[in-house]
Amino acid sequence: MTVDPPPPQVWPTLRARDARGLIRFLVDAFGFEEVMVSAEGDLVHHAQLRWPPGGGIMLGSVRDDPEDPWPLQPGTFGGYVVTDDPDALCARAVAAGAELVQEVRDTDYGSRDFLVRDPEGNRWSFGTYRGEPYQS
Repeated sequence: MTVDPPPPQVWPTLRARDARGLIRFLVDAFGFEEVMVSAEGDLVHHAQLRWPPGGGIMLGSVRDDPEDPWPLQPGTFGGYVVTDDPDALCARAVAAGAELVQEVRDTDYGSRDFLVRDPEGNRWSFGTYRGEPYQS
């Protein structure tokens, strides 16, 4: 029986009014790493950002197209990201312009976490809770 989680294969995705600006913000404020950006000028078709401890997100520019098969609206994303140092990350995020929604706090389930909003309005929760181990 193994209790190690598998490598991440769920890719949260979001759209942005200013995708290039959001990419810069996510890198500067939170520490995501830019893996690739496919773009024409300011229109980002697809971008992939890596979260150094594991996992990542994908994003692109919002499209004004009624035929868009992925019509996500900017500012509607919410995600939880594991971090070992929420206090330092919160300070970094706020210094970079993140809107603090909830201060760093200890939860009743053993996490230390905080909640911020990025310039597009998306909500990001960062904390130490890694989830329960898988058993297979």
